[in-house]
Amino acid sequence: MQLICGNCYEEIKKIPDRSIDLIIIDPPYLYDSVGGGTSRISKSKIKQFSNLKKIIDGFDFSIFEEFTRILKKINIYIWCSKKQILPILNYWTNMNISWEILCWHKSNPLPAINNIYCPDTEYCIYIRGQGVQLYGNLETKRKWWLTPINQKDQKKWDHPTIKPLEIIEKLIINSSLENQVVLDCFMGSGTTGVACVRNNRDFIGIEIEEKYFEIAQQRILGTAKKSKNFEIQTLF
Repeated sequence: MQLICGNCYEEIKKIPDRSIDLIIIDPPYLYDSVGGGTSRISKSKIKQFSNLKKIIDGFDFSIFEEFTRILKKINIYIWCSKKQILPILNYWTNMNISWEILCWHKSNPLPAINNIYCPDTEYCIYIRGQGVQLYGNLETKRKWWLTPINQKDQKKWDHPTIKPLEIIEKLIINSSLENQVVLDCFMGSGTTGVACVRNNRDFIGIEIEEKYFEIAQQRILGTAKKSKNFEIQTLF
C-alpha cells in the first residue's frame, strides 16, 4: 500500500503505465444551493485546481487522460453529482467502453425540498473497456443500494461526504481480484483503502488535504494491523 499526501494531478504522473487494475474516485461535487442555483466548492479544493484547464463541476477532466495511461484496461468508478453525469459520459462514450449508472439511495436524507426533489440519491458511473470481467454475485452486483446516511462514520472520521464502506467493498469485489492494484486519487478519509485491506487488494491513495490524509492514514493503518499481508509506505 502506498499513501501519498499531495496534488493528485501531479502525483498521478509518477504512476507507471499499465500498472493499475481498478480506479475508484469520489471527486469534488458542485451542488446547487436549495432553490438558489449557486454552486459551492471548498477553498481548499479550489487551490487544487489552480492553473488547470477543463474544470467541469468540481474537478479537472484532464485527469482522465492519465487514467487511460495507467490502467491495464479501462475500469473506473466515478462518484458524481447529477450535473456531472452527462459531461462524464460525453467524455467516455466516444471510446470502446460500456457503462452503468449505479445509485445510492438514502433512507434518511436531509429535509431540503424547497423547490427541488428530495436530495436522497447519489450517483456512481461505472466505465469499463472491452474484456474487463465483472465478478461478484447477485448481492454485490445490484445497481442500487438503500441505506441511511452514514452519520456515524461522518462524525467519527470528520468527513462530510464519506461513502458507506459496504458499498465500496461491493465495487472492489465486482471489479478486481485479490492482490490487484486499486487507485483512489481523491482518497478523502480513506474508505477505499480500508475496503482494499479488508478484501486483500493492493492500494494507492492520494489526498491533497493534510487533515483528511492523516485521518485516512489512521483508518487504513488501524485496519492493516489486523492483517500481516500489508506493508504501507507513506509519502508527503
